Amino acid sequence: MDLGLGNKVVLITGGSKGIGLACARAFAQEGAKVAIVSRDPANLARAREQLASEGLHVHLTRADLHEAHSAADVVEEVSTAVGPIDILINSAGAARRYDPELLDAEAFKATMEAKYFPYIYPQQEVLRRMVERIKAGKALEPGAIVNIIGMGGKYASDIHIAGGAANAALMLATVGLAHYHARYGIRINAINPGATLTERLQEAVKLEAGREGTSAEETLARGEAKVPLGRYARPEEIADVALFLASRRASYVTGALVPMDGCSTPMI
Repeated sequence: MDLGLGNKVVLITGGSKGIGLACARAFAQEGAKVAIVSRDPANLARAREQLASEGLHVHLTRADLHEAHSAADVVEEVSTAVGPIDILINSAGAARRYDPELLDAEAFKATMEAKYFPYIYPQQEVLRRMVERIKAGKALEPGAIVNIIGMGGKYASDIHIAGGAANAALMLATVGLAHYHARYGIRINAINPGATLTERLQEAVKLEAGREGTSAEETLARGEAKVPLGRYARPEEIADVALFLASRRASYVTGALVPMDGCSTPMI
């Protein structure tokens, strides 16, 4: 199946590891021109080395997306070095969990700065430029954004209240902006992964195993057994859905929130 992604310019935030790196690999394999941004130079170097060993080459940008001007600089740099951005994949930022009794104004602020704004700032700049291209009569296809958010915004967890609020806000922004920008043919969708076998999850499993006095394998198996599908997601599975949503094969899909948690949270 031809997804029509060859030579498309794809910016992936948080693209140096985990789901973001899986997306970088997937789009590069489809022939897209991929740029990844991360604030960690070591992660960027590892990502470049890993992808290069697979015959895949990406543009690297180091930046912290917590500030609007930094996000604007990233979009400008990528647009100049690689080309005008056709697709944005947001996978940057992770919210810390808090004991409910320790939640205060600073905790909520820090969480929004960690998860919400690193998505919103690059998205707004990319959207602004996409609209300018369309108004100038320039071709823009597919013109797509995929926000990889998380199921924490769909259901309440005592230790993920602030992070869940940031996720829920991102979902609302995704649908609202999709509704407005549909007039330009720009599509915006979101994926909400559940537990996914990233380095971050594996480290969490090791910590939990240490607290419980069990092996990491036992702890992982116990967690996966709670998922109706019987296992956690692989980053590549999330990337496959991002590929589809960004491609012309999903040309009539916009404003969608796609759950990917193995039906751990059955809801409509």
